[in-house]
Amino acid sequence: MDYLKLSELLFPDVTATPEDMESRYPERNLPEGAKVTRIAPSPTGFFHFGGLFPATVAERLAHQSGGVFYLRIEDTDSKREVEGAAEFITKILSYYGLDFDEGVTADGDKGDYGPYTQSKRVDIYHVYAKKLVRDGVAYPVFSTDEELDELKALDKKAEIKSVNWEQDAEARREAMTARRQFTMEQVEAELAAGHKFALFARADGDPEKKIKITDLVKGPLEIPENDEDVVLLKSDGIPTYHFAHVIDDHLMRTTHVIRGEEWLPSLSKHIMLFRYLGFKLPKYMHIAQLMRLDENGNKKKLSKRDMGANLDDYRKMGYSVPAVNEYVMTLLNSNYEEWHMQNPDRSWRDFPFSIKKMSASGCLFDTEKLNDVSKNVISKMTAKEVYDGVTEYAKEEDNLFYMTLTAKPEYAQRILSIGRGGAKPRKDFATWADVKPYMAFFYDRYFVREDKMPEDKDKADIVAALTKFIETYDEQDDQTAWFEKCKDIAEQIGYARETKLYKKEPEKYKGHVGDVASFIRIAVTGRQNSPDLYEVIKILGTDRTVQRIKDCIEHIK
Repeated sequence: MDYLKLSELLFPDVTATPEDMESRYPERNLPEGAKVTRIAPSPTGFFHFGGLFPATVAERLAHQSGGVFYLRIEDTDSKREVEGAAEFITKILSYYGLDFDEGVTADGDKGDYGPYTQSKRVDIYHVYAKKLVRDGVAYPVFSTDEELDELKALDKKAEIKSVNWEQDAEARREAMTARRQFTMEQVEAELAAGHKFALFARADGDPEKKIKITDLVKGPLEIPENDEDVVLLKSDGIPTYHFAHVIDDHLMRTTHVIRGEEWLPSLSKHIMLFRYLGFKLPKYMHIAQLMRLDENGNKKKLSKRDMGANLDDYRKMGYSVPAVNEYVMTLLNSNYEEWHMQNPDRSWRDFPFSIKKMSASGCLFDTEKLNDVSKNVISKMTAKEVYDGVTEYAKEEDNLFYMTLTAKPEYAQRILSIGRGGAKPRKDFATWADVKPYMAFFYDRYFVREDKMPEDKDKADIVAALTKFIETYDEQDDQTAWFEKCKDIAEQIGYARETKLYKKEPEKYKGHVGDVASFIRIAVTGRQNSPDLYEVIKILGTDRTVQRIKDCIEHIK
């Protein structure tokens, strides 16, 4: 077979050469040891939470080494592409603080190694397709995409070793042998008739032999050589993922490929293509899939159907970006929490991320752990930072609450400052969505009486305590003077001034000062539990406090 002639027949319009591509995309001028990594999602729907794991690893490896982290959109599967998905991906990744040095952005491509969208790089792939035909390792198949799907189905059956595996494997081998048999005259006739072709790479592997490779997460691996011909181009000239990503990773000078372990079965195909093309193989890291516990306590893969699989769900639920980032780090590196305890005021970006501390067996997603991390993160924010976070969230998810907050920013920040700062800050919020119910009683439009007065206390005592509080309250009192008056009220209605006195001789008293404070708290906030009562009353002001207590007294009577 005259492969040079065949390459010209199949790709007459391709005049550029692989050498031209090497000149267009030269080696990067980076410091020694700098890593070039990428995230390369397909625009086929929402961005999975599990995708944040390889993305974070890629970002950390690149930026900790003084390298480059870029975003590539792999949109060669037009049948599964969802309109607007690529724009959403760039938006959500930017929202979660993954800072790309190059790649697809909302304003177009950024960087010298683009285009960064595969559908815009077809001419590049055809240069290398022509090379492989000329080298005698690629051949055309004049079939429709539907016929190709049938061939791939045979390959899939052989790969998963179905019940009829021997028969399926034999059928696959027969089909592969048959499609390799053609003459130059047949090719010329097909082309003259206007028929389209798909392009296959001819496999040269022996499945009885093993390829040795070291995965940076899973360690040394031995995988069977590839004996399945690989589709390079579909009949519309668009490349498959297998072909396109190999060329892109080489020309964009990717040093480390970080991806999910579901790609391990395809690794031998990719190694073969790198070899055929004469490219240096990048280092691979295959990350275990994110797991969750099912209703029976068994581990299972976090699937697209599970609540919380969509990364954007966490924005809608109100999780702060730093909280999600920190939670991901706790799952990626086993020593992150210890480091964070020793460095509580430092960003997760300061953590010395290490591949060696990653688990080869996978991570277990735990909502409770995420909430704990999130509470810790928000508790260390200033009132202004919390205000900014919750208003940004409310603007998208609760416009009325947004208008309420922004009408009096200083008032809202006073509320959020209660218990903030110090060695043991309050941990009231796991999400921005938790802030509204926490703050609601401070606003008359949201105020409701959720809790009743204790039924084991005499109503007359409750009314007496509330009435005396109104009579003696002075907004100029400091917290000590204020609480002394609460003790006086307790004593006047037969309650103990100190809780410890009541515990010592409970038969002597009807209650204690804590009960009196509880009466006031429920009357003013409508709840048995609230932030510091003294601070609450100071923020509400005398008039609103007194009016709420009077309304409560009327309700009790």
